[in-house]
Amino acid sequence: MQSEIRILPVHGIGEVAPGDDLATLLLTALETSGLTLLDGDVLVVTHKIVSKAEGRLVDPATIEPSAFAHQIAAQGRKEANFQEVVLRESRRIVRMANGVLITETHHGLVCANSGVDESNVAGGQIVCLLPVDPDASARALRAALREATGTEVAVVISDTFGRPWREGQVNVAIGCAGLKPLSDYGGIDDPYGYTMHASVIAVADELASAAELVMGKIDRVPVALVRGYSYTRDDEARAQQLIREPRFDLFR
Repeated sequence: MQSEIRILPVHGIGEVAPGDDLATLLLTALETSGLTLLDGDVLVVTHKIVSKAEGRLVDPATIEPSAFAHQIAAQGRKEANFQEVVLRESRRIVRMANGVLITETHHGLVCANSGVDESNVAGGQIVCLLPVDPDASARALRAALREATGTEVAVVISDTFGRPWREGQVNVAIGCAGLKPLSDYGGIDDPYGYTMHASVIAVADELASAAELVMGKIDRVPVALVRGYSYTRDDEARAQQLIREPRFDLFR
């Protein structure tokens, strides 16, 4: 049982540009915030700064829209160029209505507009795409932090998703390194003697959601440090483990 978990905002990251060394920026910001990494810490990092550092930025004006993109644009508020970027980042359309697209990305994530985002991106009409491989990005950042500090930390890369049956949005884990993203209580007896069978907690998602409470959306705090959570270390962890296999998805 957890006795206490602390979630600390990491200030001072600043604007991130393609090619920037995220580990160096993060360590400098930690120092500015008066924080030092400890073994067992979890760093929750918004995908936006990861994508920026990896150059996942696109000017939709440079993209030639297809006839289908024009058709979608005619139904909503987004221009055809933007819709074409969304289509190229998807492998299937899950739902479409009034110009709003819910898609499955090439990673297998189901979200609005393939995760293509116009918010918190400098440069006017530039949009930000999801990292090509968020799990690989998390592993690389974790390895760089270990090399620089000698500490064993976990990294969660987060993004904001809507939910089909509830209002409001929450942050979820789209990349993960160093911690087991799921905690399975199957086969364990509860205090009343009932053996649980289908209780699997999405630990990485819960950490991402909790961390967002100190990040905000307009406060320029893209990183949070979670301290005190006793996670199960897993050097092979991937956020892909959080994606339900099609054969178990009752809503396909």
